Amino acid sequence: MLIPIGLIVVVCLADVLAPADIHLGPLLVSAPAITAAFAGPGPTAAIGTLAVAAQVGIGIARHSLFTANLYAQIGSLIVVAALLFVFTVVRERYERQLFKTRSVAAVAQQVLLRPLPERSADLEIASIYLPAEEEAEMGGDLFAAARTAQSTRLVIGDVRGKGLPAYSQAALLLGAFRAAAHRQATLPNLARHLDGAVRWDNSQWRHANPRPRRTAPADGDPTRATHRAAPAPVHAPDAEETFATVSFFDIPDRLHELGTISCGHPPALLLRDGRAIALHVEHTGLPIGLGGLPGAPDYVVETFPFEPGDLLLLYTDGVTEARDGDGTFYPLAERAGAWSSGSPRQVLRRLREDLLKHTNGRLTDDAAAVAVLRSPAPPPRTGHHHRHADRG
Repeated sequence: MLIPIGLIVVVCLADVLAPADIHLGPLLVSAPAITAAFAGPGPTAAIGTLAVAAQVGIGIARHSLFTANLYAQIGSLIVVAALLFVFTVVRERYERQLFKTRSVAAVAQQVLLRPLPERSADLEIASIYLPAEEEAEMGGDLFAAARTAQSTRLVIGDVRGKGLPAYSQAALLLGAFRAAAHRQATLPNLARHLDGAVRWDNSQWRHANPRPRRTAPADGDPTRATHRAAPAPVHAPDAEETFATVSFFDIPDRLHELGTISCGHPPALLLRDGRAIALHVEHTGLPIGLGGLPGAPDYVVETFPFEPGDLLLLYTDGVTEARDGDGTFYPLAERAGAWSSGSPRQVLRRLREDLLKHTNGRLTDDAAAVAVLRSPAPPPRTGHHHRHADRG
């Protein structure tokens, strides 16, 4: 507030000290204009009133209070100050509405993309989400965790597309996973459940938004085919092309291994002894939502060792396909090995800092990552030797 007040003082002094044919009073309009840029209706009205009073003071000091020129300057200043006041009132109203909308959206995003548990049996878990869209906390990438009686199950995926359509499909997948992952069903059955949920949702969109069908005219001339009218399409993802690349993981509590199914998702990295080992699977299933295609392969569980002290790094292609200014992809596998000695939180913090540095803080796609550490085995207990005093 000192800036517009100081500006009013400077303009008044300059106008009073200037020659009689020079009028600097119109510059007073800049004071309420500056105030409206950062303050609300109250301060803007106060500075506008002060500017009008200063213009009157200039007229008194220069003995021109009752001249037409000063009347015009004062009238113009009042009109501009009033318009600025109305502008701040309208802006503040929209800001309140925007704040409420963002609050509701933030709650919805937090409910859908819940934080992963920090611990599950002997596992330590952490996650990060970097949305490409500003003001968003969730987009097309997803991850979740669930407990069964003897294992921890994880899912990470990336829905095709961006924005609200991808957000809707991610919410569908998360809901289907949470509804079924805690059951004792096998990992392939869990993948089939999510694939069926996405294909069922796609079929609902197709029935609700049919495409125009070509029909032949009454005379039977196929070259004069016309389009049958169809309902106007609702703004929604293309149901025939909606799918998601997903990886499923099942980590038993008592076995030092993990089982995984890959549905077109990038391979996870196993960080061990300063190295990053890519867990490439031999049998990759189709992305979730495309499992109903003719000849689609079945979902196959592949097993990898997961020893105490190993760290599993899951990620979406928004990480590995992030580019720098020269168009170079982010080399995750080359850099992740150096982080193998850190905790899950430390690994993800380094990943976040390094990724944003690589892209100069600008991501073109959502990026998500999950780090899972199998706690090292505790050191063996040493026996306690008790010395007995001789009796004699």
